[in-house]
Amino acid sequence: MRTALLIPVVGVALAAAASTGPVGAMDAAKMVAPPDITWGPAPASLPPGAEAALLYGDPAKDGMFALRLKLPAGYLIPPHTHPRPEVVTVISGTFRLGMGETADERKAEALPAGSFFAFEPDMAHYAFAEGETVVQITTNGPWGITYVNPKDDPRKKTH
Repeated sequence: MRTALLIPVVGVALAAAASTGPVGAMDAAKMVAPPDITWGPAPASLPPGAEAALLYGDPAKDGMFALRLKLPAGYLIPPHTHPRPEVVTVISGTFRLGMGETADERKAEALPAGSFFAFEPDMAHYAFAEGETVVQITTNGPWGITYVNPKDDPRKKTH
């Protein structure tokens, strides 16, 4: 009998929410079509040569963000970890992903466009781009990267 009473109440609540219109919903939404993506230099914490496009949020602040990385053919991200979970989708190209503290291209698994992977914090991994590759990171900030070998950190290299 409680279920029978609950259904009309839920229906009225949903109708009231819908009547407030899409104005509030559209203010909180963000849509980006591929031609509208603006590419620029990747964060200085990544090896030179990559490009980045911030789609949503701010990787430097608490909260969710979505960032795309465009990696040139042969690009290597040396073994590293992240302080927060990492959730990645391969948009185009082939992303070769390996686990561990030593980069070995022969042991890296080829992940073609459409592939997905997720890691818990502090899991050491590395990656290679096979041809130009675009990946999307969707996770919570603040984002960070710590290289297993500090000499691999591009922020510590002098130019």
